Order: sequence, then structure tokens, then C-alpha cells
Amino acid sequence: MSKHPNVQRVADALAAAGATGEIKILDEAVPTAAAAAAELGCEVGAIANSLIFDGDGSPVLILTSGAHRVDTAKIAAELGIAKLRRATPEFVKEHTGQSIGGVAPVGHPHQVRTLVDTALEQYGEVWAAAGIPHSVFPTSYKELLDLTNGTPVTVN
Repeated sequence: MSKHPNVQRVADALAAAGATGEIKILDEAVPTAAAAAAELGCEVGAIANSLIFDGDGSPVLILTSGAHRVDTAKIAAELGIAKLRRATPEFVKEHTGQSIGGVAPVGHPHQVRTLVDTALEQYGEVWAAAGIPHSVFPTSYKELLDLTNGTPVTVN
């Protein structure tokens, strides 16, 4: 089966990093944590949402548990920036090459500053998007930190 270019970039990044989880292509798009959890048969908290924020003009990727909302004021203060706001679809595409609903933790044109929700640590297996809204891959909290050079953070 031929892969979407975004999925191929994610697969290449995972392989280069030695990740062991295989990308799964789903029949239906799963653009939300709830939809992904229902499709995969796991807790919504085990879904690693890839949320891109605009941090004073620079992209910030927050991999948050599907059970959490990001406290943007708290995270902005921790990052030492004036404001952290949800990015526009155009900003997301520009910095990741991917569209909202399918943003993966890896496979971007350039390294994106990444924060990883410590709540994901409680799950032996977490699922992340793989570049398009109907692709996912299994991973772990530790592997997400390693893959993204991410910083652990409490998001709420």
C-alpha cells in the first residue's frame, strides 16, 4: 500500500530513531482523542494529542493526554513567553507540514520545541497521530520524550 507523504515522513522519522511501534492506518479519520480512543479501544487519556501553539510567533508542540486541557497561561509562564495561543491551521501546516487532526509528534520539516504531558507516563502504551487524521502509532511516554527531545510538563 502506498503511503501518504506525511505518513511516510513520520515512518522514516520513527525508523531513524529506532522506534518499534508500527503505523496503523484506520478506516475512518480520528481527529479527536475521544474518536481515537473509541476506535483503538483504549482510555482517552492514553491518546497523545499533538497540539501546536503559537508562542510569541514560534511553534510549540504540546503532546497532552487526551483527558487534559492545556492551561496556556501556566505554560506560557513556564516557558517565559508573553502569550501562548492555539495556532491557526495555516501556522500548523507551515511549521509541521501536517494538518490539524493528524499532527504527529515527529516528521516535521524542522525541529519543533516540544513539551510532553507527564500524565501520559501512567500508560504503558500511548497512541499518537502519524501525519494524517486516520493514521496512528503506538509508543510510550519515555519514547515520546526521546523521539521529540521533549520536556516533561504538567499541562494543567
